[in-house]
Amino acid sequence: MSEEGMAARLIVALDVPTRKDAKRVVHTLDGVVEFFKVGLELFTAEGPALIEELTSEGREVFLDLKLHDIPNTVAGAVRSATRLGVRLLTLHTLGGSEMMRSSVGAGAEEADRLGVNPVDLLGVTVLTSQRGGTFIGDRDLGEAVLTLATEARDSGLPGVVASVGECRAIKKTCGARFLVATPGIRPVGAASEDQKRVATPGGAVEAGSNFVVVGRPVLKADDPAGAARSILEEMQAFGPPTESDGCAGDGRSGR
Repeated sequence: MSEEGMAARLIVALDVPTRKDAKRVVHTLDGVVEFFKVGLELFTAEGPALIEELTSEGREVFLDLKLHDIPNTVAGAVRSATRLGVRLLTLHTLGGSEMMRSSVGAGAEEADRLGVNPVDLLGVTVLTSQRGGTFIGDRDLGEAVLTLATEARDSGLPGVVASVGECRAIKKTCGARFLVATPGIRPVGAASEDQKRVATPGGAVEAGSNFVVVGRPVLKADDPAGAARSILEEMQAFGPPTESDGCAGDGRSGR
């Protein structure tokens, strides 16, 4: 896979407070990065208008809102995100199977009505800021992640968000085409900061990650575009995972 192909799998997190800051990052990375994550801080500050602006410019958007509410409310949010044209949207797997199933159905119905691709819903398993050990009751964290990922798959979600450390096990259990987006990515030598379960970009690709999410190592770099290029080069050096490694094509979940 070429570096250009890898660019479709690198997502830079716009973890900044304002539209002005976000647009500065996007323009700085123009021609290097085409996929951007908008999280709670930025979306709360700027709302849907920023998403519409990014998508109108041809950017891919990962809307990371980690939705967790009653099924009808989350389904409505998924319909709204579909109308915004986002590529990926997160919801919490702990919201339960009914919430996840209704969200999948709502997204598919709205996409069909609009004649567009449905948004890929990714279930959040365990945040990468949480340490290993126990998580729910006496279950090991890794076991909990795998249980939640399996429930997400069985509820119709095309993928999950998890750390690189759980990626191989998720792919083995849920199937090679099941998407895994991996945050907590730090190039060699970078500080882990508040992330506890981290990995390098190359390690993420090697483990089968479909989408590699990077924030501060790019945003805080003296040369953000150069930092992003270095990450892409590292991803490319490890090459595209094979089908058996858990990544098929660009991970478009059967579109």
